[in-house]
Amino acid sequence: MRLLVIMLAGLLISTGCHIRENRVPGGNKPDAEQEAILKDSANYTTIGWLDSTFRDFGRISEGQKLEVSFRFKNTGTKPLVITRVQPSCGCTVAEQPNAPVLPGGEGQIKASFNSEGRTGPNHKTLFIYANTRGTTNNELQFTVTVEKKKW
Repeated sequence: MRLLVIMLAGLLISTGCHIRENRVPGGNKPDAEQEAILKDSANYTTIGWLDSTFRDFGRISEGQKLEVSFRFKNTGTKPLVITRVQPSCGCTVAEQPNAPVLPGGEGQIKASFNSEGRTGPNHKTLFIYANTRGTTNNELQFTVTVEKKKW
């Protein structure tokens, strides 16, 4: 049991990330108008993900930056407003559309993962807050295995 606790602690230390707020360029906290859109069900729409919401990027070398993107389409009848994109940790920086996506329109969520010091398997989540019917919280996930630098 003691060995298991030590191993789990070591795993958490070696793969842990620090959660940071406001990592999206220009800030990622919704303003009062955007908050109102999220709360008003009359403004809800639907989103269709053109790419899988879970992607495996295989292996990369430590220190390499991995650029990821997830394409989507507004499949509803109201403008789609993405108010915030929040990465699960500070090693990932995300971008979000600045303007509403009109019905039938397409867009993408982009993120950059910094693999420096992140050797081994990495599972990252992007939390998407939008005026989407059913839930205003959507999740995108990706995995990548970072191989230690060879000196």
